[in-house]
Parts: sequence; structure tokens; C-alpha cells
Amino acid sequence: MKIKNSIYIIGEGITEKYYFQHLKKIKGYRYSIRPRFFSGNTSIFLLEKKVQEMLDVGVMVICVFDADVTDRNNVERQKMESFKKRFQKFNNLIICDTLPSIEFWFLLHYKLTNKKFSSYQELEKEVIKFIPDYMKSEKFLKNESWVVDLVGRIDYAMKNSLLCANRNSSYSNIYKAINYLEKH
Repeated sequence: MKIKNSIYIIGEGITEKYYFQHLKKIKGYRYSIRPRFFSGNTSIFLLEKKVQEMLDVGVMVICVFDADVTDRNNVERQKMESFKKRFQKFNNLIICDTLPSIEFWFLLHYKLTNKKFSSYQELEKEVIKFIPDYMKSEKFLKNESWVVDLVGRIDYAMKNSLLCANRNSSYSNIYKAINYLEKH
């Protein structure tokens, strides 16, 4: 893999991939996001491997993933804690986990809440109140209009993320990526 000195976004699913593709175009951010970094249903092991490969070549890495599996599986929670501990010393890595999923980040663009959602379906129902056509499908996600709407509210989402920092409820660290991208 030929790597330029740049910012690379690594993630786990199509929602994250399309969100960051659209965000790059709309905001003019400079980073590389390639489909091969988003394989869908990525295990913590594979995510860790991708992150290490990128860190080994000295680029800035933003790692975006859902933390829902760690909330309901102790083994996965331990793997995630180990992952975070292993990489916490790297200044060229921003870990952007969201519990339960990236859709919580989207919800924060519209309302302040730290409600602990019991399922993805419960969260999706709440998101649909604000993004009526929202679907976790390629057909919906590839149209950038839903991200255009979010960008207009991004400052509110960032403020709400900081207010929802309690790790005993839903949270999103995507604001860390946005803060970094705004400066670079």
C-alpha cells in the first residue's frame, strides 16, 4: 500500500465510510478514506491490525467504530479496553468510538441526550424523528444530502458530545476527529 504523509480514516462500516466521504467533500477536509479501510463488521483484532499498519508508516490515523458490542459482551469489552490502552500513547491516533453506534452522533446534531439505548432499533427510531428517510442502506447513505443537514448542526453536536461524556450512558467521540480536522 502506497501511503502519503496525510490523515487516514479507518472504520468498520458503510455508515462511517459514507459519512466521512460526504464530510470530506462538503467541508473540504483533507484526508484519505478508502473503501479498503471499511470492511464492515470489523473485529477489534482487524481494526487493531489496520491501525498498527498505518501508525507504522507514521501517518495521522482517525479510527471510527461503534462500541455497542463491547456494551453487551465482556470479552469484547476487555479487547476494546486493551486496544485503547495499547494505543493511548500515540499522538498520531484519534480513537472515535460511539456507544451504541454512529447514529448516536447523528442524533446529537438535533438533541442533547445521553439516553442509554437498549438496541440499534430503538436508536434508529429516534434518529428517524429528525432524519425521516434515514436507513442504514447504501441507497440512502450514498446521497450526501443527509450529511449536508448534519454539517449545518455540527457545532451543536460537538457541544452535546462534550456534555454526554459520562461513560455509563450513550456517548460519541467523533467530535475529537472533527476538532482535529478543523485545524488541519
